[in-house]
Amino acid sequence: MALYYNLVFGLLVIEMIFFGILSLPYPRSVRRTILQTVSAPFRNEQFQIALKCILGFVGVLFIDSVNRVYAVTSELHSSTQAHPGSSIMNDRSEIQARRFYAQRNMYLCGFTLFLTLILTRTYNLVVELIATKDKVDELKHEETANVSAVNDGDSEEILKLRAQLAEKDETLELLKSQASSLNKDYDEVSELKIRK
Repeated sequence: MALYYNLVFGLLVIEMIFFGILSLPYPRSVRRTILQTVSAPFRNEQFQIALKCILGFVGVLFIDSVNRVYAVTSELHSSTQAHPGSSIMNDRSEIQARRFYAQRNMYLCGFTLFLTLILTRTYNLVVELIATKDKVDELKHEETANVSAVNDGDSEEILKLRAQLAEKDETLELLKSQASSLNKDYDEVSELKIRK
């Protein structure tokens, strides 16, 4: 394997380790510390430029390996259609070996590029998840503080309002009973008038 494919394989291993670190279930404080540590180099502009160049180089290697796979596959098909012979069989096995290496390089570069896309999306999702959980905790804390403040400071006012509400309920019940008795009296009077 050529040196540049060894470097691509190293990049793939680094990405797999980073993805494993992102995927493990850590407590939120540990995960936040890990993300801050890991994201520190990505804030550097020179590092971002170098990373984009490396990924561009891997993309070029991927395109080249796809072209090689296509060329070797077409060469293998043309040798298969030729007349069988001992020298042709040796050439065919050599072509199959080149096809294997070209496919290996294509898969290596393709998986590296694909895992790069997955890693960036996973990293962003983990950062959003931590921010959302922090916001939910803040809202729960504020709600608890508001409830305790209502229970502590405004309890006298709440008791006064509840007493007033109880008085209004009693008055309402009294008015309902008076209305029902007046309605009953009216019905009796109207029946007497109808009989006369």
